[in-house]
Amino acid sequence: MPQRNLAVELLQKLLKGELAARRRKNVVQARSFAEMLEQTLRRYQNRAIEAAQVIEELIQLAQELREASARGEQLSLSEDEGAFYDALETNDSAVQVLGDETLRDIARELVQTVRNNVTIDWTLRENVRANLRRLVKRILRKHGYPPDKQERATRTVLEQAEVLSAGWAV
Repeated sequence: MPQRNLAVELLQKLLKGELAARRRKNVVQARSFAEMLEQTLRRYQNRAIEAAQVIEELIQLAQELREASARGEQLSLSEDEGAFYDALETNDSAVQVLGDETLRDIARELVQTVRNNVTIDWTLRENVRANLRRLVKRILRKHGYPPDKQERATRTVLEQAEVLSAGWAV
């Protein structure tokens, strides 16, 4: 394409649309890919890289998005379980200590627990949120999730649950 800046704008718009759709399903993935997109675009706007380089990087980012979607299928996880798996996997030491199999079991148990315990107004009622927080921490402790990372993992899991529970109610 002779007008490379138009190609950059088009790729940027397509990727932002994909990230918006992904944000409704998987908060952690959307956040990490949005940061990578923002970083690439910032370097382009500061003239640190040329249009051809940014096009290559944006295409690479789109391929990584596709691979991230296929990873849940490779782990034999549903879309919801994959989202919770990603929420747990943000902690690298947990992945090293527990391994994929245990994280997969935790993700499955979290989906089941969250689905059984969310109510229509659970995001507004602090007692329901506290109960869900307690259940998530209990599951993490039961499977040996690193104690120093449990608080952050619990926050991420609850944030993910807020996003997914809106779709479950429909």
